Amino acid sequence: MSVALQAADVLAQETSISGAGAIGYGLAAIGPGIGIGIVVGKAIEGMARQPEMAGQLRTTMFLGIAFTEALALIGIVAGFIF
Repeated sequence: MSVALQAADVLAQETSISGAGAIGYGLAAIGPGIGIGIVVGKAIEGMARQPEMAGQLRTTMFLGIAFTEALALIGIVAGFIF
């Protein structure tokens, strides 16, 4: 087997592994997406019930979004490490 064919075979194996990692991360991103949807939905519900608390609820909502999004960022970093 020539060196070029061996290199192509190794490259094909590495590509399939990274492709599986991309699919895995895509599936793992569903969790933070659902979490952000719940946070925003509940904040809007709270603002509708008590409009005078909208400023405080908005601040808390953005904190919740940031913490939930941190899960997705940790997931993508872990994908690059492993």
